[in-house]
Amino acid sequence: MAETPGRIRVLLVDDHQVVRRGLRTFLEVQEDIEVVGEAADGAEGTERAEELRPDVILMDVTMPGTDGIEALRRLRDLGNPARVLIVTSFTEQRTVVPALRAGAAGYLYKDIDPDALAGAIRSVHAGHVLLQPEVSEALLAAQDDQGAPAGRPGSLTEREREVLGLIADGRSNREIARALVLSEKTVKTHVSNILMKLDLSDRTQAALWAVRHGITR
Repeated sequence: MAETPGRIRVLLVDDHQVVRRGLRTFLEVQEDIEVVGEAADGAEGTERAEELRPDVILMDVTMPGTDGIEALRRLRDLGNPARVLIVTSFTEQRTVVPALRAGAAGYLYKDIDPDALAGAIRSVHAGHVLLQPEVSEALLAAQDDQGAPAGRPGSLTEREREVLGLIADGRSNREIARALVLSEKTVKTHVSNILMKLDLSDRTQAALWAVRHGITR
């Protein structure tokens, strides 16, 4: 099937064929979303992601063989740019926290409304971090258990605090640039500096750090 320019290219990774079929059926009626492939486990998902280079991957966590968390780690190590949106029925902290630390851009449950799922795909594709409230609570609880990160608010410049507050609000780099009248390149530099100063690995952790320390817009 020929690709349609401008569409969000999505890869489905789930061990249940019925789930994949249902997702494909719904997503294929979306004018701006194109399902480019499927995989039944994390290993196959990683291979297909490297082959197809999708924009967004819908990934289950618990699958036979290579699970979703290990697949996320492999994709991160490979430098694959796809944004991974976890879609699962599991809500326990033991799956939420590792998945997001492995690089997931969002975490949703399989009972999500179909239109909301399409919106979530568009959102993570635009660069947003997407977490349901209970997922944020699980991550904050995990940080409480392990102690706060070494970084402190005082290590950030005023501009970095502004950028961090907008990250916590779920804004993409483009939206932050527009809000602060900066170039996207400058915003990317600020984000890199924030992550380095606070010893954080990604935007998800930065957003939660901001909430924890009261740095919000």
